[in-house]
Amino acid sequence: MNETIDVMKRHISVRRFTDERIPDATLREIIEAGRSASSWKNFQSTSIIVIRSQEKKEAFYAIDSQPAVLSCDTLLVFVGDLNRASKAATLHDATFDAKGPENLLISSVDTALVAQNTLLAAESLGYGGVMMGLLRQHSTEIADLLQLPDYTYPIFSLALGKPDQHHPVKPRLPYETVVFEEVYQEQTTATIKAYDAVQTAYAGSRQQNLWSERIVQQFGQKEQAETKRLLEQHKLL
Repeated sequence: MNETIDVMKRHISVRRFTDERIPDATLREIIEAGRSASSWKNFQSTSIIVIRSQEKKEAFYAIDSQPAVLSCDTLLVFVGDLNRASKAATLHDATFDAKGPENLLISSVDTALVAQNTLLAAESLGYGGVMMGLLRQHSTEIADLLQLPDYTYPIFSLALGKPDQHHPVKPRLPYETVVFEEVYQEQTTATIKAYDAVQTAYAGSRQQNLWSERIVQQFGQKEQAETKRLLEQHKLL
């Protein structure tokens, strides 16, 4: 269709990187492009912690031990941020209460849009990256490391750099099982079984579990408590 759509449809998660440095000016442009994303009422309820020093990456890795943290050139930590909103309330001597799912959705969606824009901008320049959400299982330690104040919470990180791996684009669910005309069309288990086969063919010998089995591992267990604990500590629940 065009270059932009081509870049978007070629997306893969990159977890191994070369030693090539992202120039400071280029990184700033990538992040500025990310920050151009849509935002609820222009509140811009997100912040980004840029980690480039090896010392800080190692400290982060000690908490969230994913190899991409150490091998990437730049680690971006995306933070849902209602702290600035609290300052607006102070400015106007107004009551401020950020607790609850609606405000968490506002900041989380804003942050996800900025992060996806950021990754797309990086990919358009020949860089790659991977979103990593496991940091939420160590929310308190991550918040302490990054000195996050009340009304903020880490949502995920993005490792960026020059790719040192190239593999085929991962197949998505069929269009007709996700995109519906006018009303929702609930699927049967046949849809899941068929996509299991597609994923198995794609992964080959690398596959350890069926796609559907990984879903069960995620949603078939009690929710991890760390995220809720930090949200309560930071006055968001």
